[in-house]
Amino acid sequence: MPGAVPGAVPGAVPDAVPGTMTGAVPGAVPDAVPGAVPGAVRPGRALLVVGDVVTDVVARYAGGTLAYGTDTAAEIRILPGGAGANAACWAAYRGCPEVRLLGRVGREWAPWHEIHLRGAGVRPLLVPDQETPTATVVALVDGSAERTFLTDSGAALRLSPDDWSPALLDGVARIHLSGYLFFARESRELALVALAQARERGVPVSVDPASAGFIETFGVARFLAASSGADVLLPNADEARLLTGLPDTADAAAALSRRVPLTVVTLGAGGALVAESGSVTARVPPVPAAAVDSTGAGDAFTGAFLAALVTGADPAAAAREGCRAGAHAVTLPGGRPPGRDGGVTGDV
Repeated sequence: MPGAVPGAVPGAVPDAVPGTMTGAVPGAVPDAVPGAVPGAVRPGRALLVVGDVVTDVVARYAGGTLAYGTDTAAEIRILPGGAGANAACWAAYRGCPEVRLLGRVGREWAPWHEIHLRGAGVRPLLVPDQETPTATVVALVDGSAERTFLTDSGAALRLSPDDWSPALLDGVARIHLSGYLFFARESRELALVALAQARERGVPVSVDPASAGFIETFGVARFLAASSGADVLLPNADEARLLTGLPDTADAAAALSRRVPLTVVTLGAGGALVAESGSVTARVPPVPAAAVDSTGAGDAFTGAFLAALVTGADPAAAAREGCRAGAHAVTLPGGRPPGRDGGVTGDV
């Protein structure tokens, strides 16, 4: 990757405290309502996302196969991405009152990612890593809009309990954990601390399993144990079937909801299933869309679904919002919603 960060002042990390988060001092999360009694904590209205921030290299090529050993013509873009960051941006885009994102990035790309998160309406709480570069994903998108990922997790999975403060939960209505956090020791420890402290405060926790391939390598039983205590689970169909060993997606959704009270399974072009406490309670139809790139469609669903829950929607209505956002996402290159200027956020 090029060493220079587009739009950044060389070597500058805006508002950074050395070794801590850009844009914030850990623990300094504003919590007072103007005019309120000193020390009063405002009612929760924010969504806190803890997850991966990634530099995406998206290569779209015609046809269904690559020309192995030679050239394949492609349209290639460098875009901000990451399941956690994408979900946060879609939550803000779909009307969540306040969205915060805790993630870890390589120091040289921190300003670039912060600029694009702020531009999408997300408050970035980025920890600049002095040793490891920002996570990078190469997304190969074929003519059917299906994508295949090559993933270098980089700094994303180096989040640790040292990057966490209980004050990050001040004013938070919900916390969302990207499943990628569970696949490395340091970030898994952080996820477990965040989950436990959220439960102590009565803040609902959602988890996106993130990757059937990574779950298979990590182990189904280990993943289910690590994510135990979550209130909401948001797998896709492949992940739901893998986590249960059941071939039928509806059966898998129902089974998972006996572990996690609210389980919502995304079905791609098939819509979504909502399962609560052991039974499927809603089947949400798909929203038609002319797909260009399916990268980030699940993240769009997650962000819009959580935004709807924060603003008071019931699970079925929230899933409908998620399907609308997912349908919108596949019409765009990359994993983020449209920028405020009408373009895709983050294209360089």
